[in-house]
Amino acid sequence: IRLSSPKNISNNTGYDNQPSFYNDNLVVFASTRNEQTDIAGFAINRSSVSWITDTPNGSEYSPLKIPGKKSVSAIRLDTDGTQRLYAYDLESGTPKLLLKDLKVGYHVWFNNEIIVSSVLVENRMDLFVSNLKKHSNYKIYKNVGRSFHKIPNSKRISFIGKQSSTPELLSLDPLSGEIEKIIELPEGVQDVCWMINGTVLAGHKNSILKFTPGTDTQWHVLFEISPTILTNITRLATNSISTKLAIVGEVSITD
Repeated sequence: IRLSSPKNISNNTGYDNQPSFYNDNLVVFASTRNEQTDIAGFAINRSSVSWITDTPNGSEYSPLKIPGKKSVSAIRLDTDGTQRLYAYDLESGTPKLLLKDLKVGYHVWFNNEIIVSSVLVENRMDLFVSNLKKHSNYKIYKNVGRSFHKIPNSKRISFIGKQSSTPELLSLDPLSGEIEKIIELPEGVQDVCWMINGTVLAGHKNSILKFTPGTDTQWHVLFEISPTILTNITRLATNSISTKLAIVGEVSITD
């Protein structure tokens, strides 16, 4: 595994974060413009950015492709404080409310009917499993983090549990509610992503760490990126075949 041909795809002085791959050519992410945050898309083959949403009196975050549709889902935060999960048509940007009763913070699609999400409850985030077809919402776990992902080659979702003194990477079967521990997270790590071979990646300072369940017993440094290029790595995202990696970090400013 190696990293090559890095490119700054946003190059924006404002907020650019929460990337995910819509497909192998399109990265969608939250980006600030005109004092609001909209969903942007970066076309890799054209090296160009286009805007998917433009919501007056509201901002969108955490975009993900909706399985089987030409749409993305995203968290919308309105200026009146209302926070809900919406779907947006990729071409027109037309919104559709998905979960009307839950203040969703982060989410992932298990399939085209079931969403696993963190929901604001009191002063914490709890894990919910929602079935759009059955209009049901079930609380599964109290106090979770912000990173939710499908685990490749399985029928499970990974999430970060924060009930212990050290945050843990856990796996969930959304159909049965069964939860298993994968590994504790390194200090300061809040986000992970999975490669197609079952290895999980995490950013820490200017390093990318890796852990392979069933093979590794602890985290290992996979790459170190020069701090003159990128520091404080947080979120990571890979495409479906793990040939591309989106990295969120702080770009070093030089005169």
